[in-house]
Amino acid sequence: MFEQLFQNQLLWTALIASTGAQILKVFLVLIFERSWQPARFLETGGMPSSHTASVVALSVGCGIKYGWDSPYFAIATIFGMIVMYDATGIRRASGMQAELINDLVEELRAVVREGFTPKPLKELLGHTYFEVFVGMLWGILVAVLSFLVVARQ
Repeated sequence: MFEQLFQNQLLWTALIASTGAQILKVFLVLIFERSWQPARFLETGGMPSSHTASVVALSVGCGIKYGWDSPYFAIATIFGMIVMYDATGIRRASGMQAELINDLVEELRAVVREGFTPKPLKELLGHTYFEVFVGMLWGILVAVLSFLVVARQ
């Protein structure tokens, strides 16, 4: 069973795409914000979308391995579309709402007496369209490298 698990190229391709995207987040923050924030590796949201990278790598891997007309590619693609829609829609809206609520709480702190210290809500939840697009490109790249380059060696 474990041997089959370790030989599942689709699984590992998707996991590598996701992990690679998370690593990229840390280095992009370092480059563009000039700030070393290794905790970003474990966070959702930000550039690029690791969720998108993993589902796109899975989908492209299915297309390469089983054919672009296969049910596996269709299932993975629809699943990926739902994930990407959710990242730019519901999760992004939730992050924007959290940001607004956190701003309101800060204003309330100035008015309310001591002892009012609610924990701030997490704001970095979803993705912009560009972050999802870059995650998609990363997922395609990882899948192509995995199935067309590494597999041929």
